[in-house]
Amino acid sequence: MKTRTLGGLQVPAIGFGAMVLSPGVYGEVDDARAEAAIKAALDAGGTHVDTSDAYGPDGHNERLVGRAIKGRRDEVVVATKFGLAIPEGEPSRSYPVGYAFGELRVNAEPRLVRRYAERSLRNLDTDVIDLYYAHYPDPGVPIEETAGALAELVRDGLVRHIGLSNVTAAQLRAAHAVHPVTAVQNEWSMWRPVDADLLAAARELGVGIVAWSPLGNGFLTGTVQALGEGDFRHNAPRFSAENLAGNNDRYAPIRALATRLGITPAQLALAWLLHQDEHVVAIPGSRTPAHIEENLAAADLTLHPDTLARLGEALARFEVSGGTLL
Repeated sequence: MKTRTLGGLQVPAIGFGAMVLSPGVYGEVDDARAEAAIKAALDAGGTHVDTSDAYGPDGHNERLVGRAIKGRRDEVVVATKFGLAIPEGEPSRSYPVGYAFGELRVNAEPRLVRRYAERSLRNLDTDVIDLYYAHYPDPGVPIEETAGALAELVRDGLVRHIGLSNVTAAQLRAAHAVHPVTAVQNEWSMWRPVDADLLAAARELGVGIVAWSPLGNGFLTGTVQALGEGDFRHNAPRFSAENLAGNNDRYAPIRALATRLGITPAQLALAWLLHQDEHVVAIPGSRTPAHIEENLAAADLTLHPDTLARLGEALARFEVSGGTLL
């Protein structure tokens, strides 16, 4: 697997997003299948595994990752996040999102950051987190205060690198002034462009970008025609029956281009993303070993400039129905 550098951290160009492996995301899944998916990613070179204390009930996803990497910890870059799985009795603040439920509840107060980290370390069954993110900025807490608490975790050896997720350029700059930020994780795909100011700030500061949902919550695989029961995407307006049908029609030229190139739409979407910046990496998720291997193989694809130009033209006409998710 080709590698890239996020700040001072070397990771595979394509890693693995574990969120899809917890119940209540894309329908039910059993732990045996989920652990097999993570091991398939590791075997194929996707050794940057991304999770969160908020994925699944009671740290389910972190505990799952911890079991799957047992005995292989030294070969894995473990990334997790905090701020949404708020301890009982603690206050929370609203962070508006474009999902049907309208908001997330956040608490990134400095006094809780170590408590979050220690809980994640237990869940993951490890003594250090390689990359630790604030999952969302807390509207009630200056981000530099959260960054200061993260810096203390680095000083004390609980965390190797700090990250920010779902932030603005101004928030990245403010946090980076307190302690170097290794990576910023934001949504970026053909489905949704990255904020230009954030990208410019990351480049200026030497901060890597980790693209979450690089396959547009699965849409960019070209295979999503309807959603099953218990699928989290029912909360996303882009996946309503009417919007999904229209979006699939608009995406047809890109699917056709992938066919002409002899690759899958998912591979084309991932390769396109890696061509956007040398310090962006992707963390697609899947439950199926064959799809995981297929996704990771996209790291070896080189797209001709003419192909990139055709994609740019097609994407310029690809107006998504259903709004943004953040």
